[in-house]
Amino acid sequence: ASEFEALCKASLPKGSSTISYKKNHGQQQEPISKAEILFRSYWRRAWIIGLWLTICFALFTWKFIQYSHRAAFQVMGYCLSTAKGAAETLKFNMALILLPVCRNTITWLRNNPGLNSVIPFNDNINFHKVIAGGIVIGIILHGGTHLACDFPRISGSDRSVFRQTIAANFGYQQPSYFQILSTTEVASGIAMVVLMMIAFPLATKWPRRQSLSLPKSVRKVTGYNTFWYSHHLFVPVYALLIVHSMFLFLTDNLVEKTTWMYIAIPVLLYAGERITRAIRSGFSEVEILKVSLYPGKVLSLKLQKPKGFKHKSGMYIFIQCPQISPFEWHPFSLTCGPEDDYLSVHIKTLGDWSCQLYSLFEE
Repeated sequence: ASEFEALCKASLPKGSSTISYKKNHGQQQEPISKAEILFRSYWRRAWIIGLWLTICFALFTWKFIQYSHRAAFQVMGYCLSTAKGAAETLKFNMALILLPVCRNTITWLRNNPGLNSVIPFNDNINFHKVIAGGIVIGIILHGGTHLACDFPRISGSDRSVFRQTIAANFGYQQPSYFQILSTTEVASGIAMVVLMMIAFPLATKWPRRQSLSLPKSVRKVTGYNTFWYSHHLFVPVYALLIVHSMFLFLTDNLVEKTTWMYIAIPVLLYAGERITRAIRSGFSEVEILKVSLYPGKVLSLKLQKPKGFKHKSGMYIFIQCPQISPFEWHPFSLTCGPEDDYLSVHIKTLGDWSCQLYSLFEE
């Protein structure tokens, strides 16, 4: 039997229709311009992305200027300012990336007509991917600048300049390049990058696809399951992020170690979401009343309506089939009316999961 998550209310952006006609003295107006169509379709996405880019730019600029006036700048120059500016955007994005995948919170916010009219909540996963791209850029700027520029300048700087500027941060002993690499802050940073290099590629479209010709034992650890398992590397990544932030070069003041301030609320919110999902997913079993297979490999499921379950037209449900994957949930629009005493969905077999579901009932 399939299990259900909480209902998520679907929303269509206002003004999403492509052509509008109005009656005017018995005549039809000309269709609206392409520019207006694009504006109506994308303005909500545009202002969110614009706000995100503005915040990232402001954070980068703030730290860049701040470190350009510190004594360490005499040793590392603009490499230091660039690395620290990128680090500040990484703090922000590592906190922000958790919010688009807080499904229950997004559902609750979507129910607010005012917010839903200006924020494209249904683009949450796309925004999650955009933030991930921002994190990749931040890692390249932060880690790459440190490894290729800052650390060589520290180890190779003039001894008198080193003593007058940053010697106190290194115990008054000028370290070699490899000694810097062996420190807690650098080792934890490299470990985070390695874990992300595993998780990021496996989250792309191609690795998530799964061939039905593979043996069942192999399919359990490939496709979506690979994505799911590898994506949970974020747990040690966030643990390493805290460690990394507590052992910083040039920063002894605890007030300046602000990473935990950025991520505390998003991490707690996401943890609460996962606990809520786990409780809801095992709350009750749903009985399959009828299965119909239609031409074109379309599958229809008629399901028992849970007691007290209410829905409106346009809503969708998340379906999981444990026989295929214990982790994989897919949204499908309800094709039944609110007054019906059952739930129904129609599934077109397109991806590996829907093909396996079709084959399961075909047998």
